[in-house]
Amino acid sequence: MSYMKFVYLLIAILVTGGCRVYQRGEASWYGRSYAGRPTASGEIFRPWKRTAAHKTLPLGTVVLVTNTHNGEQVWVKINDRGPYAKNRIIDLSRKAARKIDMLDSGVAPVEIRVIKCGGARKECRPQRN
Repeated sequence: MSYMKFVYLLIAILVTGGCRVYQRGEASWYGRSYAGRPTASGEIFRPWKRTAAHKTLPLGTVVLVTNTHNGEQVWVKINDRGPYAKNRIIDLSRKAARKIDMLDSGVAPVEIRVIKCGGARKECRPQRN
C-alpha cells in the first residue's frame, strides 16, 4: 500500500470514529474470468484493483473488510453487484482477497465497516434482515 493511501485510510478511520460494523458474514472472491467485463458501476473489472461486489451498498462506497480469522484488513470500493452465491455478503477482487489471505480457501469470515458512503447517508445504514 502506498504511503498516501495508508494516510487516507487512517484519516478516514479516525474521522468516522472507527466506523460501526455494517455486516458480518462470508466473503468470496472473483477474478480472471470476469476481467475486462463492465461492472454495475460501468467500470471495467480489473482483478488487480481493490474492488468488490455487494448487494445493497451504494456503488462507490468504500468499505474496510476484515478477515476475522486472521485480522488482516483491506479497504475496497464497491463497484459491482453480488455476490450471487448463497450465504455470501461480499465478493472481493483477487487483489483484495490476497491482501486478507483468503485466496487459497476461496471464502473467509469477514466484517465490513463503511468508511465512506457512495450515496445518500441513509443508504449506508445496516439493513434489517
